[in-house]
Amino acid sequence: MKKINYIEGSPRKDRSHSMKIAKEYLDKVKENNSGIEIKSIDPWSLDLPEFNGDMMNAKYAVIGGVDPSENEKNAWGKVTKIFDEFADADHYLFSVPMWNFNIPYKLKHYIDIVTQPGLSWSYNPDDGYKGLMSGRTATVIYASGDGYSDGTGFESYDLQKPYVELWLTFLGFDKIEKVVIDRTLFSPEDAEKAASDVALKLANVHSL
Repeated sequence: MKKINYIEGSPRKDRSHSMKIAKEYLDKVKENNSGIEIKSIDPWSLDLPEFNGDMMNAKYAVIGGVDPSENEKNAWGKVTKIFDEFADADHYLFSVPMWNFNIPYKLKHYIDIVTQPGLSWSYNPDDGYKGLMSGRTATVIYASGDGYSDGTGFESYDLQKPYVELWLTFLGFDKIEKVVIDRTLFSPEDAEKAASDVALKLANVHSL
């Protein structure tokens, strides 16, 4: 592992449970291997373009294999700039809090920008969809106020983990690992301790 992109899904910074564990993970990775390059990407501070008008037309021009207009090319350039930064890594760390059973809207906006034909995926009638980001791995730190694991009776409420894991699989990621911090509304210290133990073990492996 040479480069890590850390995608910050929470706007809460120091008050975020997922970001706290992510920091512990990154600190351990750096402690074990000072040569690893780590880049933080904060969707909350980015000027993410709206996906409408020329942007949508440019996307369908790519899908249809037709030449986009000059305005569409300019619009698509904003997408490729954000994607190129996203794609420049070997391993990815995501801190993902649960909002209304899913992920924060700004993180979803970022995902919608980088999940584009010809960039992160392709399609043809013979082979169907193909992820173009193979050779990469990810660690996802999930946080939620309550528990949604098997046996709780609330499994169907959890749209957070299935969505993120489906998305990364669709893009072609080779391996996806998860760290779960749940019931942070009731026993945050216990939740963080359990998650920290898992995250630090993964960090030790990833530093090799």
